[in-house]
Amino acid sequence: MIPGLPDTYTLRARIIPALIAAIPVFVLATLLVPWNRFSLSQALSSLSVAILLFALSDFARRHGKRIEPKLYARSGGKPTVTMLRHRDRILDDITKLKIVSFLAGKLGEKPPSADEELAHPEKADAFYERCGTWLRENTRDQKRFAILFNDNVTYGYRRNLLGLKSIALTLNTLVLTTVAIILWLRWEDGFAEDLNSKMLGVAAIAGLHSVYLLLGVTEASVAEASKTYARQLFLSCISLGEAGAPNGKQPSRSARRPTAS
Repeated sequence: MIPGLPDTYTLRARIIPALIAAIPVFVLATLLVPWNRFSLSQALSSLSVAILLFALSDFARRHGKRIEPKLYARSGGKPTVTMLRHRDRILDDITKLKIVSFLAGKLGEKPPSADEELAHPEKADAFYERCGTWLRENTRDQKRFAILFNDNVTYGYRRNLLGLKSIALTLNTLVLTTVAIILWLRWEDGFAEDLNSKMLGVAAIAGLHSVYLLLGVTEASVAEASKTYARQLFLSCISLGEAGAPNGKQPSRSARRPTAS
C-alpha cells in the first residue's frame, strides 16, 4: 500500500459507499463548475473533493455502526454469537462442536451445554462473544484469510451504504429540486451548452440512483453478508487448527486487517 493512501478496507468498505451515496451530487457539481477555464475556484473545488472523500469515509463508518444494533436486534442477534448457539442450524452439529471445542481450548474455558445455554442465555452468549473476539484477532492476516477478508469488506460495504441510505435519498431529492429550478428558470451561461439536456440527464441519474437505493440497499442484503462473514470466520478455525495457533497469540501489526467498522 502506498503511504498516505487509504488501505483496501477503507477504500472498498467506507469511501466507495460514500461515493455511491453521493453520485448524483457529484455529477451535478461537475456540470455546474466551468472546467474549461481552470482557475483558483476549480483548484479549490478539486481539493475540497479530495478532503471530502476522507471525511465521507468516516461519516459512512459512523452511520454504518449506528444502525448495527438495530439490525442485530431484528435478526435475532449478532451472527458471530447466534451461529454458535446449540439451537442455531446454519452450522451442522459436528462442525459446530469442533469449532466450539477448539475455541474453548484457546480461551481456557468450558463451553456451555444446551441446557446451560437455555438456563443462562446471557452467560452463554458472553462466552460465544469471547470466542468471536479471539477468532477475529487471530485471523487478521489478509493473505492467509483472503476469503474471510473479502467477506468482511462486503459486509462493511453493505452496512455502511445502508447507513447512508436515508441521507442519499435526501441528497437525491435536493438534486432533483435543483434541476427543476434550473430548468424552470432556463438558466444559461456561456460555459455550458445544451444545459437543459444535461440537467435532464442528471435528473435521470438521480431517479435511477433512488431506485437502486430503495430496491438494492436493504437490511436483508446486510444480514446475508453478515451471516456469510460469520460462517467463514468460524470455518477459519480449520486453518488455525492445522497451524496450531497458540493460546492468546496476536498477529503482527503489519499483518492485521480491520474488522467490519
